[in-house]
Amino acid sequence: MVCHEHVGGRREWTDDEVEFASDVAEIVHRAVRNRERAARERDLERYETIVQSLADAVYTLDDEGRIDFVNDAYAEMKGASREELTGRPIRELVGDEVIAQTTAMYESLAQRDQDVARIEYDFRTIDGETIPAELRFTSLPGSEDGAARVGVIRDISDRKERERELERQNERLDAFASLVSHDLRSPLRVAAGNLDLASESCEDPRLADAANALDRMEVLIDDLLAVAREGKPVEDREEIRLEAVAEAAWRTVETGDATLAVEGDTRVDADESRLRQLFENLFRNAVEHGRAEKAETDGSSLSITVGPLADQTGFFIEDDGVGIRADERDRVFEGGYSTDPDGTGFGLTIVREVAEAHGWSIDAVAGESGGARFEVSGATVIRSE
Repeated sequence: MVCHEHVGGRREWTDDEVEFASDVAEIVHRAVRNRERAARERDLERYETIVQSLADAVYTLDDEGRIDFVNDAYAEMKGASREELTGRPIRELVGDEVIAQTTAMYESLAQRDQDVARIEYDFRTIDGETIPAELRFTSLPGSEDGAARVGVIRDISDRKERERELERQNERLDAFASLVSHDLRSPLRVAAGNLDLASESCEDPRLADAANALDRMEVLIDDLLAVAREGKPVEDREEIRLEAVAEAAWRTVETGDATLAVEGDTRVDADESRLRQLFENLFRNAVEHGRAEKAETDGSSLSITVGPLADQTGFFIEDDGVGIRADERDRVFEGGYSTDPDGTGFGLTIVREVAEAHGWSIDAVAGESGGARFEVSGATVIRSE
């Protein structure tokens, strides 16, 4: 294209010049428009690629409440193709109840000057099955009454199952707490009353030991109820010698011919009563589940070792019994889980609750000799030289 500059006085454009300038302007305008359209198309393709890659289901509605876009995740979740879903009224796919929920939520958003709403509902597939889902939605720009929307749907089946499992565990813990509170305290009161009567007519020092044991059981009951019902974190801590609390716990457990060894002079910041409770349950678990089976296999007695972890971030309790199968190590801490048909399945649950109340974590791993090893991590360990 060649343009000539006019030299001389001002004059009117000829018709040919006007037509030429108009053609040039049209060409430039068309070029700019095509370039902008191409840029928008690239942006749309980019956004669609992003939306299609999402694991969550995404849809958009037009001003008449009809679906004008769904991603592959939505189509798969619904059980229909994108083509079959596009253009259908959303009311046909979700039902009147969900429509009423979303409408009420949208009106509430407008009053609170918020943009995004969230509801949980049962997502209905084409075949009539329901999936627990979470819907987050907002109005599209330019939608006056909020009919044109974009929504994101997430399958929350796993979350709901975890919530149900947690509820079941809490129910078992409540039942256990009731057992501890009523069924154990009642015979303890009877025993304490008879012990007081016996003490009036007998000065046997063993009666004092029996009274101390009953007092200790009362403390344990109180602690168990606090853990099972309240789950409050430990607030009052003191520096405690691991050896002292382990040996104190050992004396309260029926250990038979099992032996205990504590490595080093290690101290931890903990609640002494709770920590002793942790050791008692771990010792009892080792003796009940490891000793008999070990005696049957090699005829030897059970040995239990307590000591600090190599990196000084906690401590361990390890036995040389038959150990815990790899596929059971995570389950042993579940409330009510036990390989013993006569067991309550709450011993190691209490251990975990005590550890978590201190802000620690506990894991069941394989011991060096193949026995069970429990590692408590996150505890502040002080080891004397």
